[in-house]
Amino acid sequence: MSIVLSDRVLLTGATGYVGGRLRGTLEAMGVSLRCMARRPEHLATRVWSTTEVVHGDVLHPSSLRPALEGIGAAYYLVHSLGSRRSFEREELTGARNFAGAAREAGVRRIVYLGGLGSGDDLSPHLRSRQEVGRVLRESGVPTIEFRASIILGPGSLSFEMIRSLVERLPVMVTPRWTRSRAHPIAIEDVIQYLVEALRVDLPGSAVFEIGGADVVSYHDLMTEYARQRGLRRVIIPVPVLTPRLSSLWLGLVTPVFARIGRKLIESVRHDTVVTDDSASYTFGVRPRGMVDAMARALANEDRELAETRWSDALSSRGAVRGWAGVTFGHRIVDSRTVDVPVPTGVAFAPIARIGGDTGWYFANGLWRLRGFLDLLLGGVGTRRGRRDPVNLLPGDALDFWRVEAVEPGRLLRLSAEMKVPGRAWLQFEVDARDGHSTIRQTAIFDPLGLPGLAYWYILYPLHALIFRGMLRNIGRAAARQIDPPA
Repeated sequence: MSIVLSDRVLLTGATGYVGGRLRGTLEAMGVSLRCMARRPEHLATRVWSTTEVVHGDVLHPSSLRPALEGIGAAYYLVHSLGSRRSFEREELTGARNFAGAAREAGVRRIVYLGGLGSGDDLSPHLRSRQEVGRVLRESGVPTIEFRASIILGPGSLSFEMIRSLVERLPVMVTPRWTRSRAHPIAIEDVIQYLVEALRVDLPGSAVFEIGGADVVSYHDLMTEYARQRGLRRVIIPVPVLTPRLSSLWLGLVTPVFARIGRKLIESVRHDTVVTDDSASYTFGVRPRGMVDAMARALANEDRELAETRWSDALSSRGAVRGWAGVTFGHRIVDSRTVDVPVPTGVAFAPIARIGGDTGWYFANGLWRLRGFLDLLLGGVGTRRGRRDPVNLLPGDALDFWRVEAVEPGRLLRLSAEMKVPGRAWLQFEVDARDGHSTIRQTAIFDPLGLPGLAYWYILYPLHALIFRGMLRNIGRAAARQIDPPA
């Protein structure tokens, strides 16, 4: 049995890492797509006009019937790794609910992405992922289950952990689990497998192990990342550090992994290597090797992260807020929101007028001082102002920023042109929410080595004060539905 592309396809997990990239690919192919999300309003502004977005939660069975109505094939890309509760219980409950609803709705194929691994001593995370696959396969709905090891691509959990460690630590003391063998696979190859799963002719359910062309370790991946980035790193292996100690170490060095570090390490301390090559002759995918996958991940980083909303990258990874922002790979992200009781167009109006004669809504004297110091350092300063007091276009100069992207009523992203030891962005997003609007302000800093990290941490208290005050006053200006005084 195969699914024709004219069939209606349901995608769960469309706000996640793999799901988000799969969504864009399916939309570009012209697939009739429906996305199910717990908060559909967070997804509705990002999909193509041809894509339907509906509410659904796998932990609430009653919400699944309308989401699955008229669906020929469904992608199940839901997981609870970042949950503070029992993720194993949640995953199995969700899978049972979804499988039962899919069977009742007459779905003809489920496609699921799980974890690679074998043996009786699998980690709770891998064991749970494979149990979810079993539940789906035994539902009566033909299911294709892919089992993958490390996924290499900007934004993937394993890749971001590798990048964080190598970027932050000139000398790395690596525990034994970094020597475990794995079959890393590029995100592009994973997406190709998932797409081909709609068209492959199979009589029933099947499990396919997928991996790249090379068997390597986390140590090899870190070494290759450092080589491609031109970084000199000393790696010292040690025979100790249990998963718990390793997760605490990761939490100190890379705060984004504080909550899920132990679950991840328990999964990678055993080999995750393809032992069944049936995927190679069932599908037309020819996975690339580790060096090529790493190079593509680094080359595509800016484009892929620009296409992904920064704030979503925070939430989708279960990040925990740290004292000085959240680290996304080697970028540092500080994000905050305010709700205002006005439509999105009104909420966006103060944002559209930012800079120039309007100013920056808080501590304008400090902004002018920063511009003066920038001039002394040979930068552009703040004298450029802005081209138009209300309208912005991509490429416009805005004081010592440049408009990188603008979507009227929804988004403004500015890239910094002042002298800083790294790259910086400031982004504003407006979303409708329960008759109100939510304004999200996100500051992103990509530090250049240790000077960049020192710059961020030393100035963070001042930056936090300014950004907090700026957002608060933008919200007040929006709520008053008037332009603030210059």
